[in-house]
Amino acid sequence: MRILLIAGGWSSERDVSLSGARGIEKALLTLGHTATRFDPATSMDGLLEAACAHDFAFINLHGSPGEDGLVQAMLDAAGCPYQGSGPAGSFLALNKAVAKQIFVRHGLPTPPWVFLPSHPAPGWQPDLAYPLFVKSNVGGSSLGLSRVDDPSQLPAALDAVFAMGDEAIVEPAVTGVEVTCGVLGDEALPPVLILPESGAGFFDYKAKYTPGAAREICPAPIAPEATEQVMHMAMVAHRALGLAGYSRADFILGPDGELHLLEVNTLPGMTETSLLPQEAAAIGLNFEALIDRLITLGLEAFREKTA
Repeated sequence: MRILLIAGGWSSERDVSLSGARGIEKALLTLGHTATRFDPATSMDGLLEAACAHDFAFINLHGSPGEDGLVQAMLDAAGCPYQGSGPAGSFLALNKAVAKQIFVRHGLPTPPWVFLPSHPAPGWQPDLAYPLFVKSNVGGSSLGLSRVDDPSQLPAALDAVFAMGDEAIVEPAVTGVEVTCGVLGDEALPPVLILPESGAGFFDYKAKYTPGAAREICPAPIAPEATEQVMHMAMVAHRALGLAGYSRADFILGPDGELHLLEVNTLPGMTETSLLPQEAAAIGLNFEALIDRLITLGLEAFREKTA
């Protein structure tokens, strides 16, 4: 097939997107497809025309555009199939404050939060117990993420998010370890346990993208009941948000076994060593097979939508 590989964009996660696209392009060629790179940052006005000239689009964008559903809506308008979720589910999942409302509605435990669409007045304090996490409401890759241990650190953490031009969300820090769980088709994948080894003590940008900065163990060596619960919640969240194809849900597993759902990613990282490809490998799907499966699921969804 003629596949349009959409990567880059203008979000703060541009470099992550381009890095993943190199491996995806190699996999597409190995599978016998042709791959044409398309970067919305340099040629957004040509997206509809490019989509109409291809059989399928593989989206590897992070942040906006891409995870916000805009590119998916344009591909729908062009009649071009693509992998993953459609515009509505993508938009709901990207907005953490909105997604958390949906989690609560479906009985999924998530930490309490305060949504800040604009910078609060000097001296503002949330009605939450310290320590806190301050992060972008719509960003990813932990860019702008700060742990705030006392009120004196809050202004700088908020400044870091609003300097990126984003909205902010504030949550209490939940004690425990980070566990992530992917969904592929109608199946939850084996979870990954993440143990950061950086000085931050949590899965920040450095821990995610610096070799050796975190240990990622798949399948996660956690209690069988916890594994079952993580996989179940990942599927519930996937369906509650109206997602398709694949997603990846991030959790904190407390020392008492309590789970806290943080967020769901609709376009998870797709280098060969990223979290979801690791989970796919645990069930026997190498990187090329995973890419092939995502294309198959995208074509099936397109046929159902247009039938």
